Amino acid sequence: MCNKNKKNNTERFKIVSLFAGCGGLDLGFEKAGFKVTWANEFDSSIWDTFINNFPHVHLDKRSIVDIQSSEIPATDGIIGGPPCQSWSEAGTMRGLDDPRGKVFLEYIRILKDKEPLFFLAENVSGMLLPRHKEAFEKILKLLKSLEYNVSWKLLNTKDYGVPQDRKRIIIVGYHKKMGKCFDFPQPSNKLTTLKTAIGDLESSKSAQPYNKTNGDSLKIPNHEHMTGGFSTIYMSRNRVRSWGEQSFTIQAGGRHAPIHPKAPKMKFIEQNKRVFVPGKEHLYRRLSIRECARIQTFPDNFVFKYTNLADGYKMVGNAVPVEFAHVIAGKIIADLRDYKKTSKPKQKIRKIIKTKTGTTIYFDISPKRPEELVTR
Repeated sequence: MCNKNKKNNTERFKIVSLFAGCGGLDLGFEKAGFKVTWANEFDSSIWDTFINNFPHVHLDKRSIVDIQSSEIPATDGIIGGPPCQSWSEAGTMRGLDDPRGKVFLEYIRILKDKEPLFFLAENVSGMLLPRHKEAFEKILKLLKSLEYNVSWKLLNTKDYGVPQDRKRIIIVGYHKKMGKCFDFPQPSNKLTTLKTAIGDLESSKSAQPYNKTNGDSLKIPNHEHMTGGFSTIYMSRNRVRSWGEQSFTIQAGGRHAPIHPKAPKMKFIEQNKRVFVPGKEHLYRRLSIRECARIQTFPDNFVFKYTNLADGYKMVGNAVPVEFAHVIAGKIIADLRDYKKTSKPKQKIRKIIKTKTGTTIYFDISPKRPEELVTR
């Protein structure tokens, strides 16, 4: 009996990951107790990293538009962050007018066909801009037209154990048969600082010429930084956060990686113009890929595979912070376990006894204590 209970307690719900990227969302869900069984990622520059860190997961490398729902295994949940460039304030902001924005509709197609117990979609805050209001409302309407109770909220990852200012929209749907809506976890009262996240790392190594990787010569995997000049756009604002603060958003491009906190904050000259503090220029370097990964709460044993550093920064910057995903997933798995527990039909054993008068008497017998009821 004890062994059986132990097995039930460690039961892992299966999930499918769409637009998996390098797997930040996946890793957070696995930390919470889920099991990723199937994933999809079309970007070939990410495949080696995902396969290296998730060898137990089947990775489908096709475009989502070419994947039939019947080819995806049955699952308890679907997670994913459809490409966000078309919704981003730093991008084209074309929303559903961009082919990359339309893949959100492919996500909805698969969700409708598979109908799992829950889904989670993550995207950038740019979806809430006035120019995208109609498109965002359309997406919510489509999701709500399915058999789901839909909840959404704009969250800042720094409130959930991530040492980074990073605002993201999280949409969670629970199948209506669960009889409840998702309630978002409360923010933490304690913020994680850059000192805590990367203060123990030794100096980073400069990239090889043309910003190629140093590869296996690195003591700490991926602890190397991009070199090269800084654009006028980059220099238009402060790019340094101090040790006691949280990082700026880690973006999907190395050229715009924040500056390491050992440097003083940039000196203001005039509107949209700043400079590095004179005499301190040598302190200003971009955060390394490993430092960015730490800020995204990836563990050091999660190794990113690339030849060009630009690909490494892109993978890290596009990922969902692992600890952020872990907190959200922890709430979801608790709700799923409660649902499974309450939805299981109570097993009954019917005992038939014939009396001398020919009357048939039925006893409901508990599987746990049948002897007491039988002998009454």
